[in-house]
Amino acid sequence: MSTKMSKWTRYVHVVAGAVVLLLVAGFWSTAGADGKRPKHAPRFEVDASWPKTLPNNWVIGQTGGIAVDSRDHIWLLQRPRSIAERYLGPTLTPPRSTCCFPAPSVLEFTPDGDLVQAWGGPSDPGFLQTRCTPAMGCDWPDTEHGIFVDHHGFVYIGGNGGPDYQVIKFTRDGTFVMQIGKAGMRGSSDPVQFAPNGTPLLGRPAEMDLDRSTNELYIADGYQNRRIIVVDSTTGQYKRHWGAYGNTPSDDPLPPYDPAAPLPAQFRTPVHCVAVATDGLVYVCDRLNNRIQVFDKKKVGSPCQNPTRQPGICGFVREFFTDRNTRGNGSAYNAGLSPDRDQTFLFNADGENQHVWTFHRKSGQVLSLTGRGGRQAGEFTAVHSLAVDSKGNLYTGEVDQGMRVQKFKNLGTSRRDDD
Repeated sequence: MSTKMSKWTRYVHVVAGAVVLLLVAGFWSTAGADGKRPKHAPRFEVDASWPKTLPNNWVIGQTGGIAVDSRDHIWLLQRPRSIAERYLGPTLTPPRSTCCFPAPSVLEFTPDGDLVQAWGGPSDPGFLQTRCTPAMGCDWPDTEHGIFVDHHGFVYIGGNGGPDYQVIKFTRDGTFVMQIGKAGMRGSSDPVQFAPNGTPLLGRPAEMDLDRSTNELYIADGYQNRRIIVVDSTTGQYKRHWGAYGNTPSDDPLPPYDPAAPLPAQFRTPVHCVAVATDGLVYVCDRLNNRIQVFDKKKVGSPCQNPTRQPGICGFVREFFTDRNTRGNGSAYNAGLSPDRDQTFLFNADGENQHVWTFHRKSGQVLSLTGRGGRQAGEFTAVHSLAVDSKGNLYTGEVDQGMRVQKFKNLGTSRRDDD
């Protein structure tokens, strides 16, 4: 009897698993066979209960980055030094109030919003004195910006403060592994310059992504430099770099952004994101130019000039736009790809217009907008960071006075009104 029950249980589990896979596939199988714009767009609903209340009377500051790992754990890089004094009463002398304490800079959450661990930065007692010191070759950033967790569990963080010209690699428990670049030593966009440890110097890097097929780390570099730079993720050694349209990058000054002016042949600062798709296309957020440029990873990165800005030259594939009339901080902040096999959708956080764009990845056409400006659940105050888990749920983080993270549950797809 127990053997029959065991076989039946296994059968139920297999069938249930297959049903789940079919349902998940149904969320995303919307593109036509010709690769044109799909007739459906993803729908999202905010989960106001995520994440759960932090322990230890902790609060977080601005969200410098957010990432999802291979276990669907969500990693937050926050800025404890951005928290106003009035929220840190117990840390003052004499104490001002009972609220609150700054959380460590790096926090790991489960998909349900439970805190797994927290480490790093100035609010983690002893971390900067024993676990990340200049003597070790580890320079914690002045302003935390950008986090990525690879499939081996290594955690990469960057920074965009005054002396932040480095990306640091840690194990998932916060043990220092390697640093790319050196705090206080800026490298130019071109030619590449190198730190004392032989890795390239950076210029306030913004975000990172890994190409698993080549073990190469792509860095959006950044807030001072105007390039994508690629390094070996194990050694940190330089591989290649490029600017807008696949051009050799330049630090020459650009006039203020004008939506009526011709498109500039270089990125503006910040070059705010990079995302590597499984089909070999690389997506780059040129934030203040309100555009996302697309490159062929196999053809981009050699010294090259594309004066006519033509697709097919210097590895440049195409570009598409968010809101070209946006001024201020721009609208192309951060890109995330949907988890279906074709990676049908590209999501972009827009911290000036305060919503998330959904694009058809291959055509660059806008499908929908999620959220609006405001302070209620599902609204945004300076949305800055974005990540996508294996179920297609979105996670966002906010800077300035937003100082929060939110989860948007994937509800599947709905038919577009214009089809």
